Amino acid sequence: AGYRNFGTKIWNAARFAEMNGVFEDDAPTERRRFADATQTVNKWIIGETAKVREEVDTALEHYRFNDAANALYAFVWGKVCDWYVEFSKPLLSGDDEAAKAETRQTMAWVLDQCFTLLHPIMPFITEELWQTLGTRDKMLIHADWPDYKAADLVDPAADREMNWVIGLIEGIRSARAQLHVPAGAYIPMLHTGLSADAQSAWTKNQTLIKRLARIESLDQAESFPKGCISVAADGGTFGLPLADVIDIEEEKSRLEKTLGKLQKDMGGLKGRLGNPKFLESAPEDVVEETRDLLASKEDEAEKLTAALERLAELA
Repeated sequence: AGYRNFGTKIWNAARFAEMNGVFEDDAPTERRRFADATQTVNKWIIGETAKVREEVDTALEHYRFNDAANALYAFVWGKVCDWYVEFSKPLLSGDDEAAKAETRQTMAWVLDQCFTLLHPIMPFITEELWQTLGTRDKMLIHADWPDYKAADLVDPAADREMNWVIGLIEGIRSARAQLHVPAGAYIPMLHTGLSADAQSAWTKNQTLIKRLARIESLDQAESFPKGCISVAADGGTFGLPLADVIDIEEEKSRLEKTLGKLQKDMGGLKGRLGNPKFLESAPEDVVEETRDLLASKEDEAEKLTAALERLAELA
């Protein structure tokens, strides 16, 4: 089911590109080359593509096919589909024709690299998309394997900026999810001072951050008021005033109840694993499944404890 969803994710990214005219260029797309990108997000994804190409080649050279597959899964789903497609939307719908053209060309190249690198592992869907999108000189199975290097394509400044943006969005989303902030609610955000780099990253990407993290506005404050939860980022600390958005006592009660049940379950699993008779008589796969279940519940308990600590901040 997970890999079916992965196939759907790739297909949807290709459909998004097609709907935005990404493959309308008459030139065969295997002859496309990424432009000298000027947009930070395009520079970033070109560098990320080069990094994963080297990672995949290293894995294949050492017959670590699982590492190659995992690297591509993380890159295609996490970097391309989840982040780059979202980051490209304002550029593709904006009024800057040069930025539009550059983003279309970059996205065409990036998706072609995804199809090419995935082809040995997922031959059917990648061949279908390759032949469906754009004019091709040959089938994907006959296409050249890429050989560009990360050292030539990674832009360190773009890398730092976009990783900062992603880190901030993830931090805000995590805080909201932990405390059950309504998904559609736009929240004002505060900061107590930003470094020059952080201010620059915010200014250049605030439209993206506000849309993807559901932020209404950003204002500077001398200190965070009571009922404000902090989100750390390089070069500054941000605060989300949530006291009037969520019911703190109700949320605390819910978390404590869930944590109590988890701790009871963990106690039972630990007792089972601490029983020599169980370890000796139970099949190995059952013992391993019990260990995995305990580890999963411990991880969930850590997250709930962190959420309770965040609630303490608000109170």
